[in-house]
Amino acid sequence: MNDQMMKAVLFDRYGGPEELYVGRVPRPEPAHGEVLVKVHAFSVNGGELSARAGRIRLLTGRKFPQRVGLDFTGEVAALGAGVTRLAAGDRVWGVMGRTSGFGSAAEYVSVPAERVGLVPDGLDLVEAASLPVATTAVTALRDKAGLRPGERLLVRGAAGGVGNAAVQLGRVYGAEVTGLARAANLDFVRGLGAHEAVDHRSVRPADLGRFDVILDTVGTDLRTFRGLLNPGGRMVAIAFDLEKVVSSLGYIAASAVHGRSRVRFFSGNPTQALLDDLGRHVIDKELSPAVDTVFSLEETAAAHRALEAGGVQGKYVVSVVDVDEGVGAASGDQPRSR
Repeated sequence: MNDQMMKAVLFDRYGGPEELYVGRVPRPEPAHGEVLVKVHAFSVNGGELSARAGRIRLLTGRKFPQRVGLDFTGEVAALGAGVTRLAAGDRVWGVMGRTSGFGSAAEYVSVPAERVGLVPDGLDLVEAASLPVATTAVTALRDKAGLRPGERLLVRGAAGGVGNAAVQLGRVYGAEVTGLARAANLDFVRGLGAHEAVDHRSVRPADLGRFDVILDTVGTDLRTFRGLLNPGGRMVAIAFDLEKVVSSLGYIAASAVHGRSRVRFFSGNPTQALLDDLGRHVIDKELSPAVDTVFSLEETAAAHRALEAGGVQGKYVVSVVDVDEGVGAASGDQPRSR
């Protein structure tokens, strides 16, 4: 039995960011087919904010302490039996996966090797932590929507983690991209490559025109935005209305079956192949990391608070390693901004 301990971000009851604290838990050992990763950084995602607040407690249950952290970058520390593709010291990134749940906000994480990919050479591991979530944008636009050159694409939440990647990839796939975001983020969205950036608070949806594909990262007013689709249009939703969970999910389910313009809903669960696709986009300079601010592990609660406040440009990233440990460490006691 492994009696080595590590730091991890925990919470003992549902609530606000103030419930988060850095505690000590047993360091995992890699099982058969798993890889142990020394975590260098992870990003903060909307889904874990909802989990921490107890909005999805039917899924997360009432057993505490619970953990946070969905994605990660780091270095391979050890291999479980049967893993031959990777080697100790490899720089990797990945996502915990649906069966593993949250938990990457820690010094080490053990995950199935199929959930891990190699980070492109030269990419800083802290900056790289903003990108695993971009696999959701790849799946949404390429695989679910089948976005084609010349089509008109609308991205709701265009300045966020998935949204900023979708804007960049929409251009790569040859679409005409419109991004909806806060007024303060419009220049950022244009800099990502959007043909048009619109303040979502200053325009009625009906005035935006018609679209062939809509990627919705917000989850509210899905019926309204679905009405903007051209005949044969496709809408992909990666969020639902947390204030109206039952009706929102019911609408998504019904629209996936009925009507010409269906809503596709999915949650990201990338494999090595998809992470490798992501790496190729980075190597080809088609996708760049977008890091708003870097926090230390002890500042994870502040990162959650910042994401809840809104206005993020890209991703909030938490650096786990200390300054003297090398790759991609945050410096000082203050968050590092772009």
